[in-house]
Amino acid sequence: MIALYLVILSRGQPKSPRLFLWSAGLLWRVGKMNIVLIGYRCSGKTAAGTILARRLARDFLDTDGLIEQEAGEPLENLIVAKGWNQFREMERSVIATVSTRDNLVIATGGGVVMDERNVQRLKGNGLLVWLTASTVALKERMVKEISLGRIRPSITGADPVDEIDDVLKLRAPFYKRASHLAVDTTKHDPQGVAQIIIAGLWQRVQRNDKEIR
Repeated sequence: MIALYLVILSRGQPKSPRLFLWSAGLLWRVGKMNIVLIGYRCSGKTAAGTILARRLARDFLDTDGLIEQEAGEPLENLIVAKGWNQFREMERSVIATVSTRDNLVIATGGGVVMDERNVQRLKGNGLLVWLTASTVALKERMVKEISLGRIRPSITGADPVDEIDDVLKLRAPFYKRASHLAVDTTKHDPQGVAQIIIAGLWQRVQRNDKEIR
């Protein structure tokens, strides 16, 4: 336990004594299990995951980023050129690989839960946290990203912003079924989301450690 405290202190996070104890306690109880963030586009997985990884002294991986590295091009170009089926095949391969590692914080693509093979692999050595947000918030965030040049390829053929309601309605039961914990990011910045995840997982493992493992 002392070693865990020293590792967290070496990262300079967190400043709150309570959050510090939750962070160390969480690491002690979950051991090397990965923390996997799932949820719709623009729910904050990458931003919160980066902060969460730093606070827990873990490496951070973004599966969409790994797919882009493998493809050698942005996701929107890959999907336009080769289609969603090719992307999903690459995603399954990336999930299979990262699931063999441990001590990670992993941000996944929005559709990863639609393939049960992905879910089972991630759950084999991971705690899955569903980041939610209101559809209004998701749309506002996506519009902002588009204005900054981050293009989100359409999932259904409709406008990426307009399709949010329908796609989220389809996916929500899959997110819920896959997750150990849900965190609403609507009114929180990434720092706050990371703190809520740490506190929520700590409470969860305290309440039912055997089920988590």
